[in-house]
Amino acid sequence: MLGGIAAPVVADMQDQLPDMGTTAGGTLSINQEIAMGDFYLRQMRGGAPLIDDPLLVQYINQLGQRLVKSANSVRTPFHFFIIRNDELNAFAFFGGNVVIHSALFRYAENESELASVLAHEISHVTQRHLARAMESQQRSVPLTWVGALGSILLAMANPQVGMAALSGTLAGAQQGIISFTQSNEQEADRIGLQVLQRAGFDPQAMPNFMQKLADQSRYATKPPEMLLTHPLPESRLADARNRANQMMRPAPTQSSQDFLFAKMRALTMYSTAYKATADETIDNWLKGNVREQLAAQYGKAVRAYEEKKYDDAHAVLQPVLDKTPDSPWFLDLMTDIDLAQNKAAQAIARLQKAPGAQNNPVLQLNLANAYVTGGQAAAASRLLYRYSYANPGDPNGWSLLAQASAAQGMRAEELAARGEELALSGKLDQAIGLFSNASSQSKLGSLEQARYDARIDQLRQLQQRFRQFEKS
Repeated sequence: MLGGIAAPVVADMQDQLPDMGTTAGGTLSINQEIAMGDFYLRQMRGGAPLIDDPLLVQYINQLGQRLVKSANSVRTPFHFFIIRNDELNAFAFFGGNVVIHSALFRYAENESELASVLAHEISHVTQRHLARAMESQQRSVPLTWVGALGSILLAMANPQVGMAALSGTLAGAQQGIISFTQSNEQEADRIGLQVLQRAGFDPQAMPNFMQKLADQSRYATKPPEMLLTHPLPESRLADARNRANQMMRPAPTQSSQDFLFAKMRALTMYSTAYKATADETIDNWLKGNVREQLAAQYGKAVRAYEEKKYDDAHAVLQPVLDKTPDSPWFLDLMTDIDLAQNKAAQAIARLQKAPGAQNNPVLQLNLANAYVTGGQAAAASRLLYRYSYANPGDPNGWSLLAQASAAQGMRAEELAARGEELALSGKLDQAIGLFSNASSQSKLGSLEQARYDARIDQLRQLQQRFRQFEKS
């Protein structure tokens, strides 16, 4: 699944909340939580460096959905996102939205450790911790609290804002949120451990990763950002370790090949501060098992591509692609290499005959991009109309469709696609303006004009729904 479009997974089981004096039912309905999550997600898209890399987004959503299937009390769809940030952190908010910082790929030594962070955040959502905090803080005027929450989330998401701004937001009347969050962290650990084990991961990974955070804090002048938003007293670590020790460990679990590829891609493409870490990881994995060696070869090819050494990248990648012709990781990178060398026809031919390409969103985007670059805009549009219908929350599809439409002189279609991009980033006024322009350029009374006008009405309704959050 691609960013923002993960399929909903809703359990039939009743909420298994402990008795803490509230169920959050008096403050927010599930539909209200989803609406608030949609609002904050659009704001975050407009103000934070979300990574819309189709491969990484697909991976983190597949991993997240595997965990969600093992969770109880799932009442909303879940969507997983990655922010480009070298500070270690993760957070969740209304509507089943879970965000991790790209630095997690550096610190997680194996897939179980990465999954432990996601399981913890999933548990914050299923236990409705934010909604319960809202009810506890301001039962009478909840939307005032919502406004403060928005500032907190955006500060956490945007490294340019920094923790100083976040601390300021939490000051004064909002100070109670911190203590309430501390009381929920242990609950998210306990339930997250159960989710982790049921999904087939090693429960020891959670206390192991928490120990890393504790050690890093002990020897650093500044604690990891994650500890500022996820307090970790000794009692919490001890409780997680004790509970994990009582759980039956699965058979020795290896990290998936996809995890190794994702870690390598994140280190080589989205972690400028950790080039030495990437090089060290490549060297170590070249001496490791077969999976690690394959991921190291991929990392070497990515590194060469990033340095614009396209012949070198091709030489490293071609042998492994020959052995694994259906790998989206290899096909995606080889397509980029082809396009960088002005070999669009070669990229198109490879993708058209690739096994499973018709059903893989990543390869469909690659093919659409190759079509656009190779001057086959009409073919790109046909593919992207289907893609964007199935994946309306992915900005990649709309961006490519706008390019394909522009190449064909289809101004109204280009404006509409740009409008969808803007809407995903919360810029609804601008999006409506583009759709209005597209409507005025369409034949009077045509189906196209009716479609654009209907979309304008939808966006205005969305504006009306979001207005209460903006005012607060």
